[in-house]
Amino acid sequence: MIRSMTTAVNTMNQLQSQFDIIGNNLANSATNGYKSSEANFHELLYQQFNNDKADTAQRQSPTGIRYGVGAALGPAKMNWTVGSLQMTGRELDFALTEPKQYFNLIMPGEDGEQTVYTRAGNFYVSPVDGGNLMLVNGEGYPVANSAGQPITFADTVKNYNMLPGGVLELTHNNGNIQRIEMGVTTLERPNLMSRLSSTLLALPNNMADLGVAAGDILTEMNGANRNRISMENQKLEASNVNYEKEMTDLINVQRSYQFNARTVTLADQMLGLINNIR
Repeated sequence: MIRSMTTAVNTMNQLQSQFDIIGNNLANSATNGYKSSEANFHELLYQQFNNDKADTAQRQSPTGIRYGVGAALGPAKMNWTVGSLQMTGRELDFALTEPKQYFNLIMPGEDGEQTVYTRAGNFYVSPVDGGNLMLVNGEGYPVANSAGQPITFADTVKNYNMLPGGVLELTHNNGNIQRIEMGVTTLERPNLMSRLSSTLLALPNNMADLGVAAGDILTEMNGANRNRISMENQKLEASNVNYEKEMTDLINVQRSYQFNARTVTLADQMLGLINNIR
């Protein structure tokens, strides 16, 4: 009975982690650029109990039993499929239509500024010194150009347009046209990235332990690579969360949790009966 309780408790702890993953997906079902996470269960080690050697009876069932110790949740992996595109009619809304391509943002870190990556293309302008404007995301982080510098321009812009190859075209009041290459990066091994928030990713801090370098994980879309950038203006990419699937998974996890909780209760009752035997 003690072992039955241990097995059930081990599984219940892992099911709680599954609850957290599903809950996070559901909470971000309306978050632009969010990529859902998925994780599968794996059985833990078994212990083999064989029949006594003197047992020579003919049988079709296996000789002995294998006793497990519960299940463990495997590493969470992100679903990188492209979400549906939503028309907004707003000039500073951009949607990347190729999977694994990300906008570059500049974010303050413990060791100075760092580049982070996002699929959420709802950008805004923020005034800076000198009568200029800076392109930022909803959290105020500067959007980077292809050189890794913040995108700034004069506050006389009247129209914004996105050209092929991720080139932002600005039309000023005097008719002058300015073109800026937006920073876009392809994440070649996205599951190695560290998730900072629902939409922000960064390079992992333990790359040396993983045996990889930054060049193995991502590719900067510069030079000839810019022809591979696929982006649409006045649209946003919706979350790729499948609401129906997440709700079905939630129900299954709830039932599994209830079954394991019931196992603990029954084992406790059986221990109580044994303890009361005189």
